[in-house]
Amino acid sequence: MSLMTRDALEFPDSDRVFLEPHLPPQDTQQNDSTRQSDMPFTTLTFATSLDSSLALSPGARTVLSGPQSKAMTHYLRSRHDAILIGVGTALADDPGLNCRISGVGGYGKEGLDGQPRPVVIDSTARWDFSEESKLFQLCRQGRGRAPWIVTALAEPPAHKKALLEKYGGKFIALQMMTTENGKHIIDWKALLATLRIHGIQSVMIEGGGQVINSLLAPTYMSLIDSVIVTIAPTWLGRGGVVVSPDRRYDEQGNAMSAARLTNVRWYPFGEDVVLCGQMKK
Repeated sequence: MSLMTRDALEFPDSDRVFLEPHLPPQDTQQNDSTRQSDMPFTTLTFATSLDSSLALSPGARTVLSGPQSKAMTHYLRSRHDAILIGVGTALADDPGLNCRISGVGGYGKEGLDGQPRPVVIDSTARWDFSEESKLFQLCRQGRGRAPWIVTALAEPPAHKKALLEKYGGKFIALQMMTTENGKHIIDWKALLATLRIHGIQSVMIEGGGQVINSLLAPTYMSLIDSVIVTIAPTWLGRGGVVVSPDRRYDEQGNAMSAARLTNVRWYPFGEDVVLCGQMKK
């Protein structure tokens, strides 16, 4: 049995039906006719504990999804042009960011059909990737694509640029706002529009916490087309990396809920529960 076959995941057609209403249209023309053609279909998806935590602590790799939910995540990847994460997740996990569903490119099928483009937000190019990073190992094996790295630097380090381009990846320069303490703030509208210019028609936002919470800010949450959350039956406890966007306030200064989903559906999936919905505009 080859490594590709041994590593492949199965996600039967019967388990795919409930996801379809929450996924990008497979017909490109239908997608463009029903949406703003200058923006990609944007899905926010992640796995969380019962106390809304993604990880035990910043930088700690934490497994939450059961095997069925994990296969579902890989199927979701096959249905999007790109997977987006923040640099913190890249540093913590050395992720593969590919799709391992049987029948997708590299897993029983020649070529890279169905393999998404990894996109990493790294404003200062601090991710010190190398030839041995998992992403590039998968590229050499024909099981994944090289990443695009979104940065605020006009001139990223030359050696990193050369390595990316060797495998078909690239840096994408994007102007970002800077706070007083030097922290870069993502302009999600500009970022998503830039990805669309580069040919990305659908993108799956996977994490981590800072990326997810920034996208859920009132200014940007309307950009989200679909939300798919896996809820694991466990509490991680206080001190974890929590999904909790800033609270909103009305004109009188009274606290309001940060956000609410609509068209909600809940699906039991193994020991987990999958929540699908849309942002209430």
